[in-house]
Amino acid sequence: MAASRDAETWKDVQTYYGQVLKKSGDLQTSACVTTARLVPRHIQEALRNVHEEVTLRYYGCGLVIPECLENCWILDLGSGSGRDCYALSQLVGETGHVTGIDMTESQVEVAKKYIEYHMEKYGFQTPNVTFLHGYIEKLEEIGIKDESYDIVISNCVINLVPDKQAVLQEVYRVLKHGGELYFSDVYASLELPEEIRTHKILWGECLGGALYWKDLAVLAQKIGFCPPRLVTANLITVQNKELERVIGDCRFVSATFRLFKLPKTGPAERCQVIYNGGITGHEKELIFDANFTFKEGEIIEVDKETAAILKNSRFAQDFLIRPIGETLPTCSGCSALESKGIITDPFTLAGQSDSMKSRCSPDVAGGCCGITYS
Repeated sequence: MAASRDAETWKDVQTYYGQVLKKSGDLQTSACVTTARLVPRHIQEALRNVHEEVTLRYYGCGLVIPECLENCWILDLGSGSGRDCYALSQLVGETGHVTGIDMTESQVEVAKKYIEYHMEKYGFQTPNVTFLHGYIEKLEEIGIKDESYDIVISNCVINLVPDKQAVLQEVYRVLKHGGELYFSDVYASLELPEEIRTHKILWGECLGGALYWKDLAVLAQKIGFCPPRLVTANLITVQNKELERVIGDCRFVSATFRLFKLPKTGPAERCQVIYNGGITGHEKELIFDANFTFKEGEIIEVDKETAAILKNSRFAQDFLIRPIGETLPTCSGCSALESKGIITDPFTLAGQSDSMKSRCSPDVAGGCCGITYS
């Protein structure tokens, strides 16, 4: 029965994104058109290089391009028309690689159509991007090998899949140790009632399949990921009166999270860290998530989970890391900053958006300087 219902859901989503929607303006909610924060110049330039048709047929709910990408192998779940893939293929360089997967064949066809166009534009001799037709919860069926990717991204897609746990388990399998799932998705303020979960338009608009936000941490821990790191969050608006009636008191948020797969090492410990600077587009300041902003040369005290991530991920070479009590070399005038309470609730973060726009104080550890919300 469950398999039959999942198959029906897949068919409905394929129809909605392959036939009903012709452009992003056809969407009836803001779930898939939210811009989470200011976009670095090098990413803006990469996006401008993407072909117009690819951009027009793109329905993502945020911008899921993390930092420190050079030479990385990246997997895009639900790549759609390929906008993020093509931007990323330029950012990883010719020695990196990007694979896009989507279950809607018409979207994959749009993406494949412009491979030669983009490789010629970037000056690459050999294509560094591949597009596959398949299901993101069944990556093994389309040949995605264990521990083969540095980063997995997903842009407003996991909510469209009935079995979220299967998706996250597959992501964990294909990520290398130290790898990251960096993804935007839609979350609900409560467990969704049957009327919402079975509403075809709400499912296609990324709301009907939204996960209760607290369940993400439960699933992540069950599978083996570190606790989710909240990056950005924006409340979703609905422009349709009938859909508003069905939704009732439930609220939705578009949020970006980071999930890291770390090697099984000894117990983690609180540390002091210094960002060395130099990451492309983030040379002076790295906004890691909603809780930690690292300025070049400044000592920051971090919790044990953050320390473990920085030590064991692709960010390790960009930080000096020492346990609390050891002396770190520092620039003149720098002082250690105390770590603050960690924000994990995307609705709390979204509700603080107005005040965050004007708050950019250098004496707040883990502040959100540089983040703006629409």
